[in-house]
Amino acid sequence: MQADTIDITTLPWRVEDIDFSRINYTAVRASEELMLLLCASSFIESGSDLYTKNLVNYFGEDAEVAEWLSLHWEHEELQHGRALKTYINHVWPQFDWELAFANFFAEYSKICTVDEFEKTRALEMVARCVVETGTATLYRAINECSNEPVLKEITNHIRTDEVRHYKYFFKYFKKYNEIEKNGRWAVLCALVRRLFEIRNDDTEIALRHVLAIRYPEQAGNSAHARQMSARVNKLVRRHLSADMCLKMLLKPLDLPPRIQPSVHYPLAKLTQHLFFR
Repeated sequence: MQADTIDITTLPWRVEDIDFSRINYTAVRASEELMLLLCASSFIESGSDLYTKNLVNYFGEDAEVAEWLSLHWEHEELQHGRALKTYINHVWPQFDWELAFANFFAEYSKICTVDEFEKTRALEMVARCVVETGTATLYRAINECSNEPVLKEITNHIRTDEVRHYKYFFKYFKKYNEIEKNGRWAVLCALVRRLFEIRNDDTEIALRHVLAIRYPEQAGNSAHARQMSARVNKLVRRHLSADMCLKMLLKPLDLPPRIQPSVHYPLAKLTQHLFFR
């Protein structure tokens, strides 16, 4: 958790330049589900330094990739966490963010390991593309489900960052796949494996710890957790862009136009089931 060490000279935008006095508190506080989602998202972004460490260990022999991860990707992801945390502290000051995040990180740090990575570098880059697809799609949905101007500014910045990150991971996938020569089937399998992992992704862990602090009287009540999670998912699902998501997911497969329709439909159904459940 190295948020205080961010090198702002590498950042495409800065939290310090956001005018939080412009927040329309009524607009954002009207949705409990949105507040829960923002808190959960802030936890994941704020733990990005751990994930960066794992990625650098995995790709460390490649100076180009390791440098981009350490000097750019990590700092931008941590800034996402700082921006969301600052926003939450303004609109929801009674929420104990520090305690909830500490509880989340204690659990998250035990499961965020290199053991979960794909067996080859190219296929791990495919998995990274899936993750960036999910985050870009999520922040676009949050941006569209709220009219609060400061939140829209923040989520637009984050969405833009995530799309750019996707492009880097895709570039590095092509670089490694020139060496590994993974066929479309291997790439598709890696893509689908990461899609299935989304069901047990970090967001569910983060949301559980948000709920534990927000509703201490319901701590340990799995039925309540499922109910609130379903409400959050419903909010996001109404604003998700399936077309954008599928376009990003299909890109690593490099499918000829005549084959795309046969893959598009089953992947669309799977993505709808996992991303948009």
